[in-house]
Amino acid sequence: MAETKKQSFFGGAAVLAAGIAMVKLIGAVFAIPLFNILGDAGAADFNNAYNIYATLLMVSTAGLPVALSKLVSEANTLGRGNQARRTFRVSFTAFVTLGVLSFLVMWFGDGWCAGLLHNPNAALGIRVLAPAVVCVGCLSAFRGYAQGSFRMTPTAVSQILEALCKLFIGLALARRLMRAGLGASVAAAGAIGGVTAGTILALVYMSGDYLLHRPTSRATDRPEPGRAILRRLVAIAVPITVSSSMVSVITLVDTSLVQGQLQNALGYTLDETRRLYGTYAAAMKLYNLPASLMVALTASVIPSLSSALAARNRAQAARVMNASLRVTGLVAFPMGLGLWALAEPIIHMCYPRYDYALGGELLGVLGVASLFVCLTLISNSILQAHNAVKVPILSMLLGGAVKIALNYRLAAIPSVNIHAAPIGTLVCFALSTAVNLFFVRLIARDKPSYLALFAKPLAASLVMAFCTRAACLLAQRFIGSTVVCVALSLLLAVALYGALTVRLRILTRDDLALLPKGDKLARLLKIK
Repeated sequence: MAETKKQSFFGGAAVLAAGIAMVKLIGAVFAIPLFNILGDAGAADFNNAYNIYATLLMVSTAGLPVALSKLVSEANTLGRGNQARRTFRVSFTAFVTLGVLSFLVMWFGDGWCAGLLHNPNAALGIRVLAPAVVCVGCLSAFRGYAQGSFRMTPTAVSQILEALCKLFIGLALARRLMRAGLGASVAAAGAIGGVTAGTILALVYMSGDYLLHRPTSRATDRPEPGRAILRRLVAIAVPITVSSSMVSVITLVDTSLVQGQLQNALGYTLDETRRLYGTYAAAMKLYNLPASLMVALTASVIPSLSSALAARNRAQAARVMNASLRVTGLVAFPMGLGLWALAEPIIHMCYPRYDYALGGELLGVLGVASLFVCLTLISNSILQAHNAVKVPILSMLLGGAVKIALNYRLAAIPSVNIHAAPIGTLVCFALSTAVNLFFVRLIARDKPSYLALFAKPLAASLVMAFCTRAACLLAQRFIGSTVVCVALSLLLAVALYGALTVRLRILTRDDLALLPKGDKLARLLKIK
């Protein structure tokens, strides 16, 4: 029975991880053509409005779904059906209340919110997004209840529906509005309309799922009072909310400071600021890809490591921890350094209408930063499995504070200007990674050797990156097509890195065991 539950849990985690990975992929497919439709100024309007939405969304819904799923799963395990239903009703009321408050801020304070970011052109997009906050609040309640009932598929399906709706409706509206000559800011609001439509469709699906699966039999247990349930929800949700919303809050503050400094300290016009920030936003979409591929690994590390620690199996805990760190380096290092190596041609290929020289400079720094983002994510999971939940919060607070201070100073220097944003991001996550890895060694009983774990993947990635960069520069002298140059360079990068990985014996069977079908892959590659 215990083994069945364990398999069910890991199967559910895999479904969620696969769903999130697909949503991230759809998001990338959405962002590249959208930003080409909108242009750099419109990209800034879209990104500014979305940053406001993401921050309010995180603050209002980040922790409550986890708290709800936890309390509902506990009640269901104990056979307390009435307790589970009352917990859902209390949570739903809390979600709707927070969603309505966020809606009021975005709908009636759209101009004020846009003013905070020093971009009044984002106001329309903020207002169009306002209904989505209420819908996502209700969605979070339904998703939390489904997950607490050990059903992960509805959450994954609803997220994919939401992303697909954003992709097709958002792109269609943006293209039509641009062709109608209504301007980039209106087209950005149209694209955002696809986001709102997606949340409505996902809410309809999750409402139907809830009506279909809600329990029909009467339970006999006496549920706790609503206030007691609310206190328990808040106690669980607040730390998670603080941790989850920190990056969004820091990003929002950083956006305001950088755009404000460009206008106030350097005298850039609003349109010049929008174009600069839009190019940075385009580079950010590519920078986020390596971290999105870490979802499956981080989702598997916490339960695997927690299980080993609970069983006091030090050897297994050390294996899981070391393998997760090594696989992170093996995946993150080549992707991040690959973005650095091919930054300008990738920007030119993905965003031909943009200033690809500037975009390449920004993406080059962000590519290196993505290494530390991935290391921060995996070290967060390791620390959380060891119940050191406050360390990731503190490390992110420290990194975020340094990022904001650094960006404020650097953005006011004419020779730096928008380059301050990626520099601040690099310093932020490098510092957060350093703090996290220090505490991992401090807390773990079997201390990981970072030199042994990271030296070979880093060396192989550096060789690959420099060779790929040289090959791309050479190809550009003889081949006119940027797409062909990038494609050939990527093929070389994959082949060279794969050969170095095998030659240096970087992978172990324990590493592959963390990945889906890892044992079969190990046998295929003859890795012991």
